[in-house]
Amino acid sequence: MPENKPEVFLNDEGICNICLAHNYVKKNETIHKPLESDLIKILDKHRGKKKYDCMVMCSGGKDSTSALYYMKKRYNLNILAFMFDHGFESEDAISNVNKAVEILGIDLIFYKSSFMKPMFEKMITSKTKAVICHTCSIWYMELAFDVAARYDIPIIIAGWTKGQSTKQEIMSKCGCNVNDAEFKSMANSTREFLLNELGDLPQYKNFPKSMEEVLNRAKKRHKSLVLSPHWFLPYGPDEYIKTIKDELDWKVPKLSYPSGSTNCLLNFISVYNSMKYFGYTHYHVEASKLIRDGVITREEALEQLKINFDEDILQTVADKLNVNFKNYL
Repeated sequence: MPENKPEVFLNDEGICNICLAHNYVKKNETIHKPLESDLIKILDKHRGKKKYDCMVMCSGGKDSTSALYYMKKRYNLNILAFMFDHGFESEDAISNVNKAVEILGIDLIFYKSSFMKPMFEKMITSKTKAVICHTCSIWYMELAFDVAARYDIPIIIAGWTKGQSTKQEIMSKCGCNVNDAEFKSMANSTREFLLNELGDLPQYKNFPKSMEEVLNRAKKRHKSLVLSPHWFLPYGPDEYIKTIKDELDWKVPKLSYPSGSTNCLLNFISVYNSMKYFGYTHYHVEASKLIRDGVITREEALEQLKINFDEDILQTVADKLNVNFKNYL
């Protein structure tokens, strides 16, 4: 993580405030580490009471695919899988989901929409510092809550890793905490964009301005827990990648960032802009948390986070929005 003052900064000894806060909490606070028994209690409380025990948000990536696998094979739940395509999902990702639900015998809702494209175009042409992935996460979480409400599903399962949650709490607002120092600049820029830059796009009049607004709306319609099995299980990617490859024919997408992930194609532009405006992305924040928790080394993280794409890829993605991205580099 680079300095991003005033939120992220180094002291005279070269230690950043994020590490100091982490060390303080580790030394002075007792934090309950979620155990698999905690997860099982939650699942058993809701098992068999509705048509579906849970809904699993699927991206086709290793983390969500393994979450789907665990919910079916390890916990024997009746599952509704949910995947969305906003126009930028790769064929590899869609194929991974289709194979998984077919092999596991799971119902799937595939939601394809062009609703977000005008917003994405606006985010590029306005040169906002708002993070594309953050606006997208607001949109897809509202979608997830809507689907859960429609089918009266009590639990929403995400593939979020330990690095995507501050304390791996049993109930999480979203994959990241926008109140963390690392996310404050990004979150403020995104909120400012949503509040002030969409006046000429009336279709977004009622678009949520934050994840908190999504949650407040959801509570009024239908209450669903949101959690990830990865918070409770001791396994990491090394273990579950082999499993989903062997049993679900899961394949690493040919083109994605970070390397080996299954993020959508628009993510290339989101990453480029985050590096341009902040010097890091939310993937760097996630990796930093995993380093502090001793899950991966700094060297492993740096290797994973290498920028391995060029401007030609950016333009190929921008073509889907009829934007000449070179005008906004």
